[in-house]
Amino acid sequence: MELERPRSLTALVTDRIRSMIVDGDLPLGSAISERGISADLKVSKTPVREALAQLKHEGLVTVVPQSGARVFTLSAREVREICAFRRALEKAALQIAMTEQPVLLLKDLEAIEAKMKKALGKGDVRKYLELDTDFHLAFFANCGNSYLKNAYGIYSGKISALRTHLAQKPQHTSLSLNEHGEIVAAVRKRDVEALLDVLDRHIGRTQETYEIGIEDISVA
Repeated sequence: MELERPRSLTALVTDRIRSMIVDGDLPLGSAISERGISADLKVSKTPVREALAQLKHEGLVTVVPQSGARVFTLSAREVREICAFRRALEKAALQIAMTEQPVLLLKDLEAIEAKMKKALGKGDVRKYLELDTDFHLAFFANCGNSYLKNAYGIYSGKISALRTHLAQKPQHTSLSLNEHGEIVAAVRKRDVEALLDVLDRHIGRTQETYEIGIEDISVA
């Protein structure tokens, strides 16, 4: 039996900072203090620095010369680009999953949707957003294509952080829940055309939130 190796300190610190960004504890565009995080997590600066390098690779952190690290933010143009990325990959994953594993896909989505309703009913928006991420990841878990899954996974944290940011907008979360229900209903009916249409609208609302000329959504 192969023993599970303990995770490195850098990996643990990376997960913690990633969660702080995704959950909105470190807001979009905010400065990241290596010293402050080192003190909060009771670790040296080295694993923090290594963690920030990994998060930069994931697009969650930007490093500005002579200014230090900051949480990413996006222009309206970049929001459109990430929406196009999501449309391409999520539609592809869903179409494959509907062909390969429609029963398991439906089972997963129904279970997650039920938990989303429960979380929102309790006013637990943070839990709801975690489940929202799980809902979309279920497309990839059931498509059986590791290339699609890995390509989406690289930017999953960035997409989740953007989702948290958008949750602050009026009615965004309630509209989101309704659209997730429509997705589940389309999967249940195996109506691929309706499924892709609602997914397109669902992702498109993110894009429509920001006018074309906005250069920094964190202050918009």
